[in-house]
Amino acid sequence: MAYHMVPHTDLNFSPAGGESGIRAPQDLVLDDIFVDLSPAFGRTLALKCEGFNFAGSVKAKAAAGMLAAAEQQGLIRPGSTIIESSSGSLGVAVAAIAANLGYRFVCVTDVRCSPRNASLMRVFGAEVVVVSEPDPVGGLLGARIRYVQERCTAEPAMFWLNQYANDNNWLAHYGSTGPAIVKSYPDLEYLFVGAGTTGTLTGCARYLKEAGHPAKVVAVDSVGSVTFGGPAGPRYIPGLGTGRRPEIADESVVDEILMVEEVDAIRMCRFLARRGFLFGGSTGTVLAGAFQRLLGERPDVCAVAISPDFGERYLDSVYDDDWVGERFGEIGLFAPAGESAGAVVEISQR
Repeated sequence: MAYHMVPHTDLNFSPAGGESGIRAPQDLVLDDIFVDLSPAFGRTLALKCEGFNFAGSVKAKAAAGMLAAAEQQGLIRPGSTIIESSSGSLGVAVAAIAANLGYRFVCVTDVRCSPRNASLMRVFGAEVVVVSEPDPVGGLLGARIRYVQERCTAEPAMFWLNQYANDNNWLAHYGSTGPAIVKSYPDLEYLFVGAGTTGTLTGCARYLKEAGHPAKVVAVDSVGSVTFGGPAGPRYIPGLGTGRRPEIADESVVDEILMVEEVDAIRMCRFLARRGFLFGGSTGTVLAGAFQRLLGERPDVCAVAISPDFGERYLDSVYDDDWVGERFGEIGLFAPAGESAGAVVEISQR
């Protein structure tokens, strides 16, 4: 495997509304770093590494875009209190930007949030609320959102970013992530994107479709997530999957949907770690799905997958033997030599 860097290009994206005290997403990201995974997998697959961004994840783009738009619309001003539900990475990005701009930030997360993410948010001065009891219908995400709504009712001046319904979430990727991938890989045939809030997925997919690019967009989600209509089930790895369908989800611009078991995501993460690459649980999920989907394609197909973050924040979970053993038992190893990555189920294809 090797890093591939292409010359940086300004993408001229800024959220609607004009000037802002928050820098536009492209000022906070490195959009041109890819890892070539073909030596490990035996087929062409490039991994776009979003962990080099400000605050360590792809969420820097969404955080900057949503906060800039809120400023421009007069919804927040220095001294305002922002509240958001996050499994971790977006919370870290918002906490850092809010601290820099003088906003108070309350992050509502749940017991799956990594201790490192929670600690980072607190270091930036955020109040971190950890929800432990799931909502009977919406699960832990539903319980988080209910808490946010109740807190906003009690404190009317508080502003909820609402990444699940905020168009500036996906617009950040429409203006940055999507164009950066096509700039680096104009002959792209497959793009694999994990589905959490679906901001990255919707933004990239809409960009490709509206640009008339022929690449297939493949959404990768965790088994147990309800985003694309599957049955709800237990999930332990934060980042991908939801217990409640995000309002910004748009299946009309997605060509295929793959569901991946969390155990296969863990196998993939550990396989890559033994080759010198420490990626997060969401990346393992996306790559487990991408690998199996590409088994039937020619070895030189032009495919790109998006890695939301690196693995340091998962040392206490995905990479911890005791944590994995308690939840999944003996998981075995991932072997890529012509073998399946695991039980990946294709639930939709257009």
